[in-house]
Amino acid sequence: LCRGPYQIYEKHLRLCPQDYTCCSSQMEETLALQSERDFLKSVENHSQFLLTTFTQRQRRFDEFFRELIDLSEKSMNQMFTKTYGRLFTQNSHVFQELFVELRRYYSGGSVSLTEVLSDFWSRLVERVFTLVNPQYQFSDDYLECVSKHAEQLQPFGDVPRKLRVQVSRAFIAARALSQGLAAGRDIVNKATKMTPDSECMRGLMRQWYCPLCRGMPSLRPCRAFCLNVMKGCLANQADLDTEWDYFIDALYHVAEKLEGPFNMELAVDSISVKVSEAIMHMQENSVSISTKVFQGCGNPRPVPARSKRSPKESGGNRRPFRTYTPDEKPTTAAGTNLDRLVTELKERLRPMGSFWVSLPHTICNDEKMAADVTNEDRCWNGQTRGRYLPEVMGDGLANQINNPEVEVDIGRPDVKTRQLIMELRVASNKLRHAQSGQDMDFMDSEEGSGSGGDDASERYNDDWPGYGPHSPPFSKPPRNAASNPAKPPRVRERNGPKGNRNHGRVPSATSQLASSLLPFLVLPFVLMKAPWWR
Repeated sequence: LCRGPYQIYEKHLRLCPQDYTCCSSQMEETLALQSERDFLKSVENHSQFLLTTFTQRQRRFDEFFRELIDLSEKSMNQMFTKTYGRLFTQNSHVFQELFVELRRYYSGGSVSLTEVLSDFWSRLVERVFTLVNPQYQFSDDYLECVSKHAEQLQPFGDVPRKLRVQVSRAFIAARALSQGLAAGRDIVNKATKMTPDSECMRGLMRQWYCPLCRGMPSLRPCRAFCLNVMKGCLANQADLDTEWDYFIDALYHVAEKLEGPFNMELAVDSISVKVSEAIMHMQENSVSISTKVFQGCGNPRPVPARSKRSPKESGGNRRPFRTYTPDEKPTTAAGTNLDRLVTELKERLRPMGSFWVSLPHTICNDEKMAADVTNEDRCWNGQTRGRYLPEVMGDGLANQINNPEVEVDIGRPDVKTRQLIMELRVASNKLRHAQSGQDMDFMDSEEGSGSGGDDASERYNDDWPGYGPHSPPFSKPPRNAASNPAKPPRVRERNGPKGNRNHGRVPSATSQLASSLLPFLVLPFVLMKAPWWR
């Protein structure tokens, strides 16, 4: 212990009072570096809750969402294979492509969900139209004509719209939440990785180690003294507070949406059910749909005489389609469900508000860092033992103009902090749009498409026969690319049922299906039969 005669008079100290002291200038420099390490360690410790929450929750949600997609595809493959047999396996690539694109969207790819689902229904209507008309052969151009007018024809009824709304909202919210948690993790990492400037280090040294140099190593700085030092050193971080609170609030509300109307579990579970409903609707209304198609696209050529398939070959004794009951639903490897994940996340988000302006108080409330507020007369005030008299500064850079402990240049906003504020704004905007089912990345291209859940924005053209009481049949569209400039032509698959056409004929596996359509009708729900066109 250095006291009395053991002290030396050191007039070369730069940070502590130049008086009788236990520290040389070299020791003072060493202790200043130690005070910087102590400060950074304290900031790291008190922000660990944020970092751990964002890192772990992002990983758990990401694993959970990806597995939901995998289970949905696996469930559809199993159920459709049992129900439709070869009819499904021969066309399974249509469904595989749907899930490939859904995964790509969730993973952050530049994918429009509206276009993904639209392409899926276009491919499916071509397949199903061929199946319900096995007595005809259809060229690629003919089926292209069918798919181009599917929106007016609505062969699947209202199912595509319902599925698009449900899947889009859920996937947009899920991706926004996962990306938001990752953004929060990165922002916390960047905000806590700092290099204190010389003025901050001076304040840190004066409050924590100058008492040691005066022979009072156990004396803690007064709490108000500590607050002024911390508010000066963390002035730029405090300026994150407004955007930070917006960000946390946006994360919270997107999480609420996911356990409510934008439920990801329900959305992926509904894909196979709604696709089956759509196929059922087209089968129920196949006669009227085919009649309108023949009116608009022309009469197809009948296939040559063929041998009748046996019931066993046609798959007529396949087991009927069914969905999983709640007790049978597969569990995810994450060992949890969405409600539990969301509840845990919301509990952890609540205390994150105002974190950055509260950080100086959090650090100074640590008994290792500052004296208790009840010891205002028995603490280190920067010169000796006694009460600290200067007032405590406000929060943020602008309020440090008169900080007595840390000189802060309020005219030079920190570039790194401005960048973090912009990152918070971008993340918050994506989350706020996701709350209404809108993907900010596709706002321009999909405005009015209904992808954000604005069902009233959908409009149907009146150029399909039957739209009005005296509407004439439409003319067969030109076969050049200009006939549909809004949507580039799809590359036709040369593998699968439609790609194996020989001289315009459909292969026997799909053309001889007159007796194999019964499984489409055996479903766990009853649809009312009514005229398709109203």
